[in-house]
Amino acid sequence: MTTTARQEQEQGARAASPLRLPAFRRFLLAHLVSATGSAMAPVALAFAVIDQGGGARSLGIVLAANTVPTLVFLLLGGVLADRMSRSRILFLGNLGAGLAQAAVGVLVATGAATTLAISVCACFSGVSAAFVAPAAQGIATRLVAKEQLQQANALVRVPGNAVKVIGPVAGGFVVAFAGPAWALGWDAGTFVAAALLLLGLRLVGSVPTGRGVVGDLRAGWAGFRSRSWLWTYTVAGTAVVAAWLAGYQLLGPLVAADSYAGARSWGLVQGAFAAGLLAGTFLCLAWKPRRLMLVCVVTSAGIMLPLAALGLELPLACVLMAAALAGIGLDVAIVSWSTVMQQQLRDEELGRLGAFNAVGERLAAPIAYLLVAVASKHWTSQHILLVCAGIILVATLANACVRDVYRINRA
Repeated sequence: MTTTARQEQEQGARAASPLRLPAFRRFLLAHLVSATGSAMAPVALAFAVIDQGGGARSLGIVLAANTVPTLVFLLLGGVLADRMSRSRILFLGNLGAGLAQAAVGVLVATGAATTLAISVCACFSGVSAAFVAPAAQGIATRLVAKEQLQQANALVRVPGNAVKVIGPVAGGFVVAFAGPAWALGWDAGTFVAAALLLLGLRLVGSVPTGRGVVGDLRAGWAGFRSRSWLWTYTVAGTAVVAAWLAGYQLLGPLVAADSYAGARSWGLVQGAFAAGLLAGTFLCLAWKPRRLMLVCVVTSAGIMLPLAALGLELPLACVLMAAALAGIGLDVAIVSWSTVMQQQLRDEELGRLGAFNAVGERLAAPIAYLLVAVASKHWTSQHILLVCAGIILVATLANACVRDVYRINRA
């Protein structure tokens, strides 16, 4: 093959859609299958706890049992993602999550469910997530060319965002007419099906470093600290996510109940946000900005809009518009960030550095809930929402002042 012919072939490969690649289609199908169950799971889990006589305290215990193990094992998951076959990790992680959900479904169906039993299963599910998340971050780099990464990341987001629009509604109907055990069983089945699809990828692992787990963690931490664009975005992202969780997840429903039409209005807001996420995904398929890191930082600030709209008690139409814009901006930021990570970091360190970033953002949830508990004694929900919007704005502006943000461009 001549040099010119080889160059033309490489250019054709870069221009081709990732959907032309059988391995990527398998990965995308696994993600779609899993997403259909995961969209129903929160509704089913909540009512599984309620049906066995539990309230907010019991549900909080179950959610904590799922979250804490993920934080504890996430860094180890990052190390293993850089050492082992990522497809094998995803297979085992999805299989473990499927077995945990199946156990909950059986407990609920047989009337043997207790807060303790559900929490134990949630703990196993959280451990699985700790290993799946870092491995999933680095799958696309093994399946598509560097020039195709943004398109691949956007395509992976399509199934999850699409089912977010209809999944909770479908889950609610299943729980209402058949019971939570059936929805949990469906979720378990989708995890197992996704695991089998991912096993077929058969991606090889990286060459062992010989440093051991602690040595790999130290090397990962050194790599994390040496990249100012990475650690500053993680710090700013922790503040942004904490403010978002406190404002949208915690206070949003309360303000909707007090100032709007309650659950009906809040359902419309969530639907608008989910529609915005889906629109942002399709935008990423067409728009390929050069200053990818700057776009990531700026668009992530869009989630302040619904917080400000709710805090100012604007008309519902304005809140819905703000939620839709927030969804668009957030999905553009997520796709851009995944692409930046995959293009700028070496494949053999992507799992660990991604895990350090994820730890920071996952710490946002307990921080947010603690701060709201303290602030609610002195301020109204509307005042806290406006403060949260201000935190997002300040964190974004501070992050935009980092010089490296302007240096990281599309590869």
